[in-house]
Amino acid sequence: MAARVRLEEDGGGEARRRHAKSSSMVPLALLIGEEARMGKMERPRVRYGCAAQSKKGEDYFLIRTDCQRVAGDTSSCFSVFAVLDGHNGNAAAIYTRDNLLNHVMSAIPCGLGREEWLQALPRALVAGFVKTDKEFQRKGQTSGTTVTFVIIDGWTITVASVGDSRCILDAQGGVVSSLTVDHRLEENVEERERVTASGGEVGRLSIVGGAQIGPLRCWPGGLCLSRSIGDMDVGEFIVPVPYVKQVKLSNTGGRLIIASDGIWDALTSEMAANSCRGLPAELAARLVVKEALRTRGLKDDTTCIVVDIAQPDHSEPPQSTPKKVNKFKSFIFRKSSKDSTNKLAKKLSAVGIVEEIFEEGSAMLSERLGSDSSAEKTWNIFTCAICQTHLAPSEGVSVHAGSIFSTSSKPWEGPFLCADCRIKKDAMEGKRPSGVKLINMEMGESISCVGAPFDDGEGTLQIKWH
Repeated sequence: MAARVRLEEDGGGEARRRHAKSSSMVPLALLIGEEARMGKMERPRVRYGCAAQSKKGEDYFLIRTDCQRVAGDTSSCFSVFAVLDGHNGNAAAIYTRDNLLNHVMSAIPCGLGREEWLQALPRALVAGFVKTDKEFQRKGQTSGTTVTFVIIDGWTITVASVGDSRCILDAQGGVVSSLTVDHRLEENVEERERVTASGGEVGRLSIVGGAQIGPLRCWPGGLCLSRSIGDMDVGEFIVPVPYVKQVKLSNTGGRLIIASDGIWDALTSEMAANSCRGLPAELAARLVVKEALRTRGLKDDTTCIVVDIAQPDHSEPPQSTPKKVNKFKSFIFRKSSKDSTNKLAKKLSAVGIVEEIFEEGSAMLSERLGSDSSAEKTWNIFTCAICQTHLAPSEGVSVHAGSIFSTSSKPWEGPFLCADCRIKKDAMEGKRPSGVKLINMEMGESISCVGAPFDDGEGTLQIKWH
């Protein structure tokens, strides 16, 4: 690169002759260093803003812009943003905020290059979410939390979520897309079917006279959500296994809006994006919260993080020019393909395309942790795939192996789980009883113990027996 610049400055045939004589003498280390510096320059600029209004004090957030894939290597930096919406207390949200990132990172093997690291992230996020849930439940506290967890490395965005906090992408051109899936029983038919198949019951609250009110809930417990971290009193078929989506932005960049349901109960994704488009991230976050409060009032904790991802020399967030690109809306997400040509990739990138790298939402650990050609190198036969504890040669149980109630076609393949994590897996799949039980002494029967206060949004319902 330096030699080419020098050639242009000198000009003429004499310069070319000098270059030909000296080109073989350029140190390899200098060229590698120049390439590394150019790679750094191509990394996007990340700017963010956060705003919140509290009603119950159960919303929390995490912002880390100084994380490193390789300790001490500033070129390996990545950023983390998360919104956590607790219910039945704030203990689960606080614990998750303080521990989830470490659990995710511990599930990624050391020594991976950047591309391998990005490929390992979706699986590590699943392991980290489940480990966080399992360890929090050991504390015996009944609170729970939604989590929307975002990792930004260069132009690649990886989002993992449980519950109904949400992350949307406002791509260049004003096209708004969701990077999460809401796990509300009221709206998600697949999750209702999974919960009932695992042993839970789904229905509305019945009041005196037989009338049913409110949103669909899972019983025991009365939780409106099908996935969360914590909530040990509602049955382990309410799982912590996240929906994960990984996308790569073109160099036109984009804006993320990450928020709790205090925002999304008041605003649609398009309304939130339109309300702050063209504004700096910090002001945008405040405006989204203000618009939600204006629309619905402060009925719930309301938290919003806005993140702008742009080229380093760009000072403005993405602007809206929808009339020019609406005809490409159906292409806003396109599955990456090994057979795609460079010409097609350049054409799609020119219109602000977002390349979808990975998407998976299954609640089955055998599908989320299972081996494939890209994942085999990221698990160790002597380490539990979830809690990362050491396994003796005879201790590990394949994630594919069936319980005593079923058989498996791949019981010999990894990854492997310790006995404790295997129990957790079986409980989430409804293969063993779960939930806390109490004995009703007056009625002489066993009932489910539910200990959370009533919440019209996403909390659980306390039932008193007389």
